[in-house]
Amino acid sequence: MAVQGRKGELYKESAKKKDVRTTNIESAKAVADAVRTSLGPKGMDKMVSSPNGDIIITNDGATILQKMTVTQPAAKMLVELSKSQDVVAGDGTTSVVVICGALLKKCQDLLARGVHPTTISDSFNKAAHKACAVSPGASEYTCQDVACHLAVPLSPLDLLLLQILESVAIPVNLDDRESLLRAATTSLSSKVVSQYSSLLSPMAVDSVLQVMDPARPNMLDLRDIRVISKPGGTVDDSQLVDGLVFDQKAAKAAGGPTRVEAARIALIQFCASPPKPDLENNVVVSDYAQMDR
Repeated sequence: MAVQGRKGELYKESAKKKDVRTTNIESAKAVADAVRTSLGPKGMDKMVSSPNGDIIITNDGATILQKMTVTQPAAKMLVELSKSQDVVAGDGTTSVVVICGALLKKCQDLLARGVHPTTISDSFNKAAHKACAVSPGASEYTCQDVACHLAVPLSPLDLLLLQILESVAIPVNLDDRESLLRAATTSLSSKVVSQYSSLLSPMAVDSVLQVMDPARPNMLDLRDIRVISKPGGTVDDSQLVDGLVFDQKAAKAAGGPTRVEAARIALIQFCASPPKPDLENNVVVSDYAQMDR
């Protein structure tokens, strides 16, 4: 016995799948379009306002996407893609999102022509493997070697990009401060503080060199460098402090010391204040003389 209306139900299910697929692609493309205009040396800065009122001006893709409120699952994947790129390479967070958006646009064109989604997915995988196969020296690297260095798994396409970058890279001597300054100045040239690159570049280079272990330069922990923002003044008032900075407004207001050279620091593993009982007690006095009792 044939089931009435079965054909119509199948058509509705197929149409629903197309709608969901189209929604996912459009949402991901919207995220890519949001950071597209901030790409490149002539990219525009974005003013991002957070819910708590903080305003940030930046053209860094990872920062922009991190401050955005994204709820759509496919769009969230592009945000996570930008975060992964930031962890692996520390740069290219905008480029990877823009490229992904362009690939999704091409996928949408192929779907409109009737190409099956599985065929498109298999074609992307074949293209990645083909790119690795034709690249020179592809056999010199393995996923295990690079992943062990970066502590993250790498795909064949990631290895290809790594090989291309290493082929055009210029070795840098960490003792050559001038080369490091030029690299830092180039990085700051596309930022909103580009006009202050002559001031900020030496500060950035010197701060890294001070916390870096020459025996293990690859084990640099940027958390050892703290950037403290203070209201008032201009960028010209910025300075590099070789030491520790404590934000104690009360000590400065009371006329206390604001700078201590060769300070002796005590590390205490217990509470310095008197212990408080578990029970909360209140004492009521009728005159000041009872305070001495």
